[in-house]
Amino acid sequence: MQLPVVGAEVGRIQSLLIKPASALCNLDCSYCFYLDRDSDPYRDAPARRMPVGILERLVETWLWYSYPNSTLAFQGGEPTLAGAEFFEKLVALEERHGRPGQSIGNSMQTNGVLLDDRWCRLFKAYNWLIGLSLDGPEEIHDTYRKDRGGAGSWRKVMRGLETMSRHSVEFNILCVVSQANVGRAREIYRFFRKLGIGHLQYIPLAEFDAEGNPLPFTITSEQYGRFLKETFDVWWPDRRRVRIRAFDNLAEAIAGVPPGNCALHKTCDSYVVVEYNGDVYPCDFFVEPDQKLGSIADDTWEEIARRAKRREFALAKTKPAAECVTCEYQALCLNGCPHLRRAPRGRVEDLDYFCSAYKTMFQHTLEPLTREVQRLMR
Repeated sequence: MQLPVVGAEVGRIQSLLIKPASALCNLDCSYCFYLDRDSDPYRDAPARRMPVGILERLVETWLWYSYPNSTLAFQGGEPTLAGAEFFEKLVALEERHGRPGQSIGNSMQTNGVLLDDRWCRLFKAYNWLIGLSLDGPEEIHDTYRKDRGGAGSWRKVMRGLETMSRHSVEFNILCVVSQANVGRAREIYRFFRKLGIGHLQYIPLAEFDAEGNPLPFTITSEQYGRFLKETFDVWWPDRRRVRIRAFDNLAEAIAGVPPGNCALHKTCDSYVVVEYNGDVYPCDFFVEPDQKLGSIADDTWEEIARRAKRREFALAKTKPAAECVTCEYQALCLNGCPHLRRAPRGRVEDLDYFCSAYKTMFQHTLEPLTREVQRLMR
């Protein structure tokens, strides 16, 4: 089957991932990406919350650069630690600096622990999209997602979910696939369906020690492949009612549309990360001193977009591993995610860690999804 290659040459920055509280968090999840990262340039900073002056410059310059469609996503750490007042100030600045006809989309990825009526009134009033981290039923979720006192966070997360539902906030679920739930795909899916969830994103867990060995909660590629197959089978009858990002992305690629997942883009240039102090990086997995692209305090977005370092980072993804060159699915995965290509530091020549999982998913889902896409496009 001949598939279109999607993606664009290195060009304008399309969206921002903003970390108003950097990597600070009110939970102590065992599998957290930020734990023990010696390369984190901000780990010793005494206070990691975005100053109002940086926020205002961010909004004013970004709305000007990205007109007429401006996208801002907030992440962490835990972005709600910046406080509701910070985000109320944000939307006020967007109203002040927005231009006639401009569309501004805000979203947030949160653990949900702090969500209350004040937060949800804000989200609803300004049509925010919220990604809520929830790994499944209580005993699964609380295996790794505990607070700083060692207690599980599930009940607090569910309280946040219920508050969003009561305020009719638009949200989806971000479920980390770990050793706690990778063998329970059907159970996990049915749990979310009983909650009435209509949008799901599964995030495969791949964290390694300093020697490159998988940590205990990391899943294997083979496990993830089985998880995707089982999820697809239980989801297929619900496909008109429930959206699962992995399968949406594949359908988008089949249709010749750039998928929502940047790992399936031709180049790594769709977004940049803005740290709490205005420093800019090409990807949240590469917030490292040698990858810094500039600062919004000193540089324009045009200057940042044109940096040779950004172009070098973006095009590194286009260098395939030897096995990718002859792979029948290369036009779909486009060499995988640089973060997951387990090669020595500074190289991205090896296979994506989840390569075999993607092949399993493509083999199992490509034909039925292609028929569905063709039917919808008639």
